[in-house]
Amino acid sequence: MEHVGGQAVVEGVMMQSGKKIAVAARRPDGKIVSKSRKFRSLAKKRPWNLPVLRGSIALFEMLVIGIKVINWSASVSVGEDETPLSLWQRPMTVVMAIAFALLLFKLAPLGIVQLLSSMPLFGNRYIFNLVEGLLKVLLITMYIWLIGFMPDVKSLFMYHGAEHKAVNCYEAKKKLTAKNCKQFSTVHKRCGTSFILLVLFISILVYVFIPMDISFMAKYGLRILLLPLVAGLAYEVLKLNAKHENLFLKAFVKPGLWLQKLTTREPDKKQLEVAFVALKKCIKD
Repeated sequence: MEHVGGQAVVEGVMMQSGKKIAVAARRPDGKIVSKSRKFRSLAKKRPWNLPVLRGSIALFEMLVIGIKVINWSASVSVGEDETPLSLWQRPMTVVMAIAFALLLFKLAPLGIVQLLSSMPLFGNRYIFNLVEGLLKVLLITMYIWLIGFMPDVKSLFMYHGAEHKAVNCYEAKKKLTAKNCKQFSTVHKRCGTSFILLVLFISILVYVFIPMDISFMAKYGLRILLLPLVAGLAYEVLKLNAKHENLFLKAFVKPGLWLQKLTTREPDKKQLEVAFVALKKCIKD
């Protein structure tokens, strides 16, 4: 059975297999609208399918695809045929989102630990990077918890839960019905939430090799430049865990499964119906 993954979008769900991408969203009048297209990731083609490199490529591809399907679902959710964002607003939105993430989840933790680096304990590179990494985990956990109270985000998290339940049901070879899906968890081991936390943990190990006696901005710049490497390593860990489960890998990805308790909610029947449409369209030959 081919692996299927996906993501929640505005009032909908996107599903992706190794050969196709499908997205479904619900219009204000209750009608479910869907579309699909063939897709084969560059990360699975030679010479780009090298370990670590393929992870960075897959991450970039999913970022591009995610932007497109979110824009499309946003237009569907308000009953329009065109995206609410203009052509120039789309890249600007992405740039602002990336800049916000780099400031909050990279610059702020590094800045806090840098201020403490004059203390003997924080002068140790291992302690420095460990505390920085733990601050990132704390910040992203608090951020997800806080935005979870927003009605729109709560709905998004419910669609995220619907996506996981549908995929879990499919992988268990059960018929895709709301009744069958009820018995499955909203947590899935290949979820992007787990990937985010893996990136944070692996960054602690990678950033240890960054010299301590360089300027603050040099440390920050090197951390950004090393992100593709960190993302690629996290991708390989998730890939290994999906194929060969063992106690070490399970322990390594477990915190990501816990974090999914914040990024998913129990979906209702209508949200599951949207996930079913996307999944069926994705796996249909």
